[in-house]
Amino acid sequence: MTHQPLGVGVVGAGRVGAVLAAALGAAGHPVVAAAGESDASRARIAALLPGVPVQKPTSVARACDVLLLTVPDDMLGNVVSVLAASGALREGQYVVHTSGRHGLAVLEPAREVGARVVAMHPAMTFTGTALDLERLTGCVFGLTAGTDERAVAEALVADLGGRPMWVPEQMRTLYHAGLAHGANHLVTLVTEAMEMLAAAGADDPSATLRPLLTAALDNALAHGDAALTGPIVRGDVGTVEAHLRDLVANAPQTLPSYVAMARATLDRAVTDGRLLPIRAVKIHDLLEDASATVAAAQRAAWTARTTGTAGR
Repeated sequence: MTHQPLGVGVVGAGRVGAVLAAALGAAGHPVVAAAGESDASRARIAALLPGVPVQKPTSVARACDVLLLTVPDDMLGNVVSVLAASGALREGQYVVHTSGRHGLAVLEPAREVGARVVAMHPAMTFTGTALDLERLTGCVFGLTAGTDERAVAEALVADLGGRPMWVPEQMRTLYHAGLAHGANHLVTLVTEAMEMLAAAGADDPSATLRPLLTAALDNALAHGDAALTGPIVRGDVGTVEAHLRDLVANAPQTLPSYVAMARATLDRAVTDGRLLPIRAVKIHDLLEDASATVAAAQRAAWTARTTGTAGR
């Protein structure tokens, strides 16, 4: 720790809040209070912040120098407004949220009462357990803060073992969309790939995929589009057609995402000139036909749900 200890309070002791508070505590900042209403949140406080009193949000805010607001994005504005209106926030106090989407605008009620506001989002997925503490080392934190708050914001990230990435206020949503697209949608993609392999008879789909996915991820991060391999980049029309046919027959729930990602891959392969136009057109037509099939199936499913005929 390169600056004086600051009393930390956390409102919303979910997977992120309890871990960040524990890490700051380990770095020398006393955690003075925490708020968490659910049984899961209270269990995390007990496990990661032993001895820290559980109080209501206004009491937590009044007790600390740095207030971590680690509540869901859609709740953040209301929580800040209520705390400011109740007089729980004060001049000079640091109010820090961990939302990826939001910047400083959502903290305006806190700034109006004189608090120093910071957006500090860890680009990491959390389990809400002690396992996450080691993962913070080298983690990038998307920071947005005013000039006067930058030094403390960077110091807090350093105390967490992370690295700062400064994100302009108007780019917070795009920054968060990039992370969500890469991480959240990756989980969906991998899960669906495991479903395909399981349907094909693999007894351990995750073990089958792990070496391939590890290599693909490393290559993509290092080389971008140049890392693309597979039937679309090679222009293997027959293979793509066979994939689509077998997915319809054996894993139809995965067809929409396969088609969407195949179309995006085709566009990138065409743009960088790696695919002959005649083959690109044939693959494009196959995917267009599959998209129409997907759309028709989705419309039928939606109609069945809304008219109450599903399952009859």
